[in-house]
Amino acid sequence: MSWTMPSPSFTFTRNMESRNQSTVTEFIFTGFPQLQDGSLLYFFPLLLIYAFIIIGNLLIFSAVRLNTHLHNPMYNFISIFSFLEIWYTTAIIPKMLSNLISEKKAICVTGCLLQMYFFHSLGNSEGILLTTMAIDRYVAICSPLRYHMIMTPRLCAQLSAGSCIFGFLILLPEIVIISTLPFCGPNQIHQIFCDLVPVLSLACTDTSMILIEDVIHAVTIIITGLIIALSYIRIVTVILRIPSSEGRQKAFSTCAGHLMVFLIFFGSVSLMYLRFSDTYPPVLDTAIALMFTVLAPFFNPIIYSLRNKDMKNAIKKLLCLQKVLAKSGKSGG
Repeated sequence: MSWTMPSPSFTFTRNMESRNQSTVTEFIFTGFPQLQDGSLLYFFPLLLIYAFIIIGNLLIFSAVRLNTHLHNPMYNFISIFSFLEIWYTTAIIPKMLSNLISEKKAICVTGCLLQMYFFHSLGNSEGILLTTMAIDRYVAICSPLRYHMIMTPRLCAQLSAGSCIFGFLILLPEIVIISTLPFCGPNQIHQIFCDLVPVLSLACTDTSMILIEDVIHAVTIIITGLIIALSYIRIVTVILRIPSSEGRQKAFSTCAGHLMVFLIFFGSVSLMYLRFSDTYPPVLDTAIALMFTVLAPFFNPIIYSLRNKDMKNAIKKLLCLQKVLAKSGKSGG
């Protein structure tokens, strides 16, 4: 994330210009290709990816909720993560699809603020939940005998609810402050969705205090990533000490999916928001944005379903149950 603070002369100039400019009512995205440049070619692949993300995460969420064998802390956290992924992508991708087939790639100011709030709040919730999942695996591998005493159903419910509540509350003050800022032009967002820094750069006032808050958010990302990384380093160390190869393989299989999701999620977020004063070319900026808004959610259902035998069996049972219900419905009609 770019932390360059606006200079006093720049702020004074923007304020002087704002007196002669009308209030902005909408923002224009410049990161999308135009219709004549073949934007429709991107529409259908993105639509298919979005459909896969929604269906895949719905299957995982439903399989865990309906299968009593998966009613344990690990799968409970996975199901909630899948539920959050559905709304995380829904906050961004439908508007992307709309812009790809529209001549005017625009969003109203209120819609932009809502998109920023829900996208980042859901992302915060996922990051906190990934930390919780790492701690859960740490306790399971490093203290297996005390695992069920520590990770009680009540604690799991509190951790899950706390992740979502805290994720939505942490960004609320910043969005409220941004909603009070004057936007008087220009109104072009050099990105494919409403993000904090591109929007703040369009404000006709000093935004240094909000950018300081963004620095705090960056520090939070780093600390969260370190907590998860240290947890998995400790987990790997303990697993390598297991004498039997079968025991090591079983322990690794329960953590491999979480580790891969962590690397994809925090890797893409770090590229996007921990760049500090570096600026990327527009094409690279768009590619990074697509990585953590589209590609990371695309791979998560694959990782959690294909690499997990219990999850695959639960999804198969769920699909078979749907077929049986469909047949019984037809026969009853």
